[in-house]
Amino acid sequence: MFIKLTRAGGHTYAQLVESFRDEHGKPRQRTVATLGRVDENGGQVDALLNGLLRSKGRPTATNTAPQLRFESALALGDVWALHELWHELGFDRLSAVFRRARFTTPVEQALRVMVFNRLCDPDSKLGVLRWLQTVSMPGVDPAALTHQQLLRSMDALMDHQTAVDDCIAGLLRPLIDDELSVVFYDLTTIRAAGLSQQDDDVRHFGMSKEGVIARQFMLGVVQTADGMPIYHEVFDGNTAEAPTLEPTLKKVLARYPHIKRLVVVADRGLLSLDNLEALSKLTLAGRQQALEFILAVPGRRYGEFVDLLAPLSAQAAGASEQDVQELAWQGHRLVVAHDPVQGAEQTAQRRARIDTLLQRAAQLAGKLDAQDEGKVQRGRKLSDSGAKARFFHEVSDAHLARIIKVDLKSELFTYEIDEAALARAQAMDGKLLLVTNVKDLTPREVLQRYKSLADIERGFRVLKSEIEIAPVFHRLPERIKAHASICFTALILYRVMRSRLKLAGSPLSPEAALSDLRRIQRHSVSIDDAAPVQGLSTITPGQAAVLAALNIKKPTHDARMSLL
Repeated sequence: MFIKLTRAGGHTYAQLVESFRDEHGKPRQRTVATLGRVDENGGQVDALLNGLLRSKGRPTATNTAPQLRFESALALGDVWALHELWHELGFDRLSAVFRRARFTTPVEQALRVMVFNRLCDPDSKLGVLRWLQTVSMPGVDPAALTHQQLLRSMDALMDHQTAVDDCIAGLLRPLIDDELSVVFYDLTTIRAAGLSQQDDDVRHFGMSKEGVIARQFMLGVVQTADGMPIYHEVFDGNTAEAPTLEPTLKKVLARYPHIKRLVVVADRGLLSLDNLEALSKLTLAGRQQALEFILAVPGRRYGEFVDLLAPLSAQAAGASEQDVQELAWQGHRLVVAHDPVQGAEQTAQRRARIDTLLQRAAQLAGKLDAQDEGKVQRGRKLSDSGAKARFFHEVSDAHLARIIKVDLKSELFTYEIDEAALARAQAMDGKLLLVTNVKDLTPREVLQRYKSLADIERGFRVLKSEIEIAPVFHRLPERIKAHASICFTALILYRVMRSRLKLAGSPLSPEAALSDLRRIQRHSVSIDDAAPVQGLSTITPGQAAVLAALNIKKPTHDARMSLL
């Protein structure tokens, strides 16, 4: 049988025709049934076709073209790279910590989402959910994650902080050289929003690193010489830096007992005589190997070094290149680095600030003298007390209060230049003083180790710029600590990416690499009522090079769509 089209009365009809042979063996045709008009929409022919298609389980036929529907593209490349890195480093083992605690919420998944958000598009916890709608994160259903689950996951992180820290320490141990490990320790201030008060609040007003009084908390970070962060801790915003050094190092030593030697490098704010005594008594876990340190001398202690450095200052007077010498102080080595060019610049800048202040003092004194003589001047009348207060604040703002002494107790506006203090300051210009108990490093090697401390400052800049740890809007102290922990985990991934990109010779930074990978997108297309088909945008050679530099396999999807 076959379908035959015939025309009658200006219309086209479809007929079901049967071929047969008559009694003489000749081929003949007979019409079995007329199916209906072909040129009629929704008529008998369409009804018959739709019935046959339904019986086969296929979509019904229409006379219109196939309808394509495109869903919004979702960014995949950046979260894919972070997902692969997360599992390669073993951070997925955190799920076992919370599984043992019988949490019904997928805590590890929620933490992973928040960590990835800090690296891809930092936002608030509500903003994380909005961001999640724009990406295709492997293994995460955006509709199944709520704001409350994110907050409860942060609470779970703090409830099991010790177990989480032990787990992360276990993941990082293979990345730490156990023969000679140099670690850097420093603190930074993190701005906090809000004025509410909480029990055991870590938010306090203090002097920020930007030089202003702000409500803040302190974040201490320990990292290796390779730039890998291995420990962090949150302190109250008004905490002095020096007392945090010893307890922090004790925790690091306990967390990484496999280290055979540890040299800690820290900046000026962490040196005190109490610290030196305490650090000298610290030993590595299970051994008598002493902890070694390289600490910079803070400017407030320079006065006690003037006589000690006098012979070196005389030798370096005519030097044109950096000179590094060594002395003994308090039973330790004192490494002194003198840069004559920098010293001359510091001396000239201080002299210029002093001259400016002296001119200002002369203006104030001249105005007071003119008033005493009865001369009429514009503006408010100036008193001696007002002149003293005004000049004292200007001297303090110029950081010259140790040199220009304003007599606030005198009835008249008076001040003097402390020549001895000025001489001490000039003697220290261009000098860097380092106290150390490391015996097998030359003075220049000690200096080079200390200069590597600048890398931890770059880590703080990453935390504050790319990861955007501040300002913190959480009120509860535990939530603030959880936020810091999430940002610290993001910093670990950032540093691993930076190390791999640098090792591969790539000029890209981690944020530039993620931005490039973000253009790899997942698309979803469907025809009529058929199930949607997903596919990936074409991976460019540049994106493939980034994935190769990060040692991450390409995302693949071999789905094909037929339009017929």
